[in-house]
Amino acid sequence: MAVIALWLWVQVVLAGGLLSEEPRFVEPIQNVTIAAGRDVKLSCVVDNLGSYKVAWIAFDKSAILTVQHHVITRNPRVNVTYDGQRTWTLHLSRVNATDAGTYMCQVNTIQAKSQFGVLSVVVPPDIIDEESSGDVLVQEGANITLECSATGTPTPAITWRRENTTHPHASNTTHRVVEREGSRLELTRVSRTDMAAYLCIARNGVPPSVSKRIRVSVDFPPMMSIPHQLVGAPLGYSVDLQCTIEAHPPALTYWTRAKDAMIHQGDKFIITEREGGVSYRTHMHLNITKLGKEDYGTYKCVAKNSRGETEGKINLYETEPPTPAPTPPPKRVEQVERDYRQKVTKKATGRGESENRKNDRKNDSTKPTAEGRGRSDKTERNDVGHLDDKPRWEVMGSFTLQSTGFTFR
Repeated sequence: MAVIALWLWVQVVLAGGLLSEEPRFVEPIQNVTIAAGRDVKLSCVVDNLGSYKVAWIAFDKSAILTVQHHVITRNPRVNVTYDGQRTWTLHLSRVNATDAGTYMCQVNTIQAKSQFGVLSVVVPPDIIDEESSGDVLVQEGANITLECSATGTPTPAITWRRENTTHPHASNTTHRVVEREGSRLELTRVSRTDMAAYLCIARNGVPPSVSKRIRVSVDFPPMMSIPHQLVGAPLGYSVDLQCTIEAHPPALTYWTRAKDAMIHQGDKFIITEREGGVSYRTHMHLNITKLGKEDYGTYKCVAKNSRGETEGKINLYETEPPTPAPTPPPKRVEQVERDYRQKVTKKATGRGESENRKNDRKNDSTKPTAEGRGRSDKTERNDVGHLDDKPRWEVMGSFTLQSTGFTFR
């Protein structure tokens, strides 16, 4: 404050005394809230300044920043401008948390005239790694505490969330941690279902929010489940044997048969594995193709890791091949058969009879002469021979519908 008073005294002396009309402030200085890293301006509007001087002062720090057009402070981010009429503007570039506070615009009258404006600097959250937990590896049944610390203005709130949870606020009996508030997360008697990544999220209303990912790994010995321990299949068929492994760290897995001989991948045995929905679960498959007598017997799936080992047995036995069910004739074939019977029946009772009657009438009207008996007899024999022919459907005797495989006689 002594510096400010000295500056005012010097300015009064230089002004040469009081003026007839004293300066007055036209507008208040607007309070400003701004995010760190941005530029800000504070304006002071003065009428009737005359030969008096305007100064900008960091009131909380008792530091003179500018006087008229001159920058007094050594802070390179501070500047001042004048519009040539009555507005003096203080410029602060790339503001940070230390710039927050009260700023005073003062005119060096005998009784100094001052007005104040408040600059608030908000700072987005930032997680302090040194004060926060890292990835954790524990044995199943242990207790652990995760911690997370963050800075920012205003002070950030900490939220814990389990990663890959679709409904953050829904209750879940399998996953105990869905979303919790606070800088500490305690997990008691952890199990394999607690193995996941947990997010520490810091928010204070200033974007962007930040988070840290902490991986919790739980070690336990292999455990095995077998859906079918007794499997039957006929000779010449293929069969698929299955077992499911849960283990962490991931287990070494393989199949064996008689005398614990390890089974290797090949044309006879096809071995596959796939993830079971969670990182610690694996589904094992052994496909045996073209079963022979020697393929029946006991098979084992085996799993080992640094915490222990386990195995499961599957007995494969021979069964009779399935009997195929009789196949009824297609409905279309039955329809073709009915249509054909109706067609040949119409020909036998209709067209064949009418043609015979017509030929009989023709023979009755024929009167051969002596001269033409030879020719007439020959003609008659040809006609009679034609008339003696049976209808086509009878003469053919039997024939086959090759497209359907049915034979009519």
